[in-house]
Amino acid sequence: MPKFHRSLALVAIVAAALPLAGCGTLGTRNRGDTRYVARDVNTLYNAGFQRLQQRNYAQAALIFDEVERQHPYSVWARRAQLMSAFSYYAAGDHTKSIDSARRFLSIHPGNRDAPYALYLVALNYYEQIRDVTRDQNITRQALDALGEVIRRYPNSPYADDARLKVDLVRDHLAGKEMEIGRFYQRRGEWLASTMRFRRVIDDYQTTSHAPEALMRLTESYLALGVPAEARRSAAVLSANYPNTDWYRRAYDLIQRHAPNITPDTPAPTPAQPTTPSGGSR
Repeated sequence: MPKFHRSLALVAIVAAALPLAGCGTLGTRNRGDTRYVARDVNTLYNAGFQRLQQRNYAQAALIFDEVERQHPYSVWARRAQLMSAFSYYAAGDHTKSIDSARRFLSIHPGNRDAPYALYLVALNYYEQIRDVTRDQNITRQALDALGEVIRRYPNSPYADDARLKVDLVRDHLAGKEMEIGRFYQRRGEWLASTMRFRRVIDDYQTTSHAPEALMRLTESYLALGVPAEARRSAAVLSANYPNTDWYRRAYDLIQRHAPNITPDTPAPTPAQPTTPSGGSR
């Protein structure tokens, strides 16, 4: 899955990232000083903001955490909490970013930055999605979190991007089902493969995997000895994807193994030959 452009995320919370008045700084103090030495809120917040500008995200997150720890009742503690969540995200520490964002949401559910905090949770899950050969638990968590952004804040600037990502995540989950279904086919476990391909058709029918799933359903049903179901799958493929190679393959299978073609399963349109560029016929 593509990485979210972190500069866009930074722009989204720039209002919350404004430095405090004053020029207090931690200078080059080490991590021990940052974590344990008491500092006024101006010094701490400005130091965190400075680290963020320098793209030293991990240290920025630690300093923003200190703002919240040392000054929990300051108005800047709320801002620092969200900045900590973003800094951990930018540093690639997804677990801590999610924890910080969820803590912000639990303490400030009605805050104007709540939509961003929830969107940040979704982004952290989204960027951990792995290829379809791996476990997809994180992918499902990403789908749930993106859906929550859309449901709770449908008119926020984050909902549109969440909708786009939902489509990508659903396609990815469908790809996982296809991967497992093809695995069962290779092993000759036709009933198991049928269940996987049916799940794609039932749950992910608008994804790019639907045509192949219908063709492979046709294969599996023929192997199981239920040609009527095979013809039905081919008919659905014909109705929705008539000019695809997947339908041509399904039609050929039906012709070879269940030639009693129903009226709803017409012959596919032959592929059109390509005319060479600049040539004459």
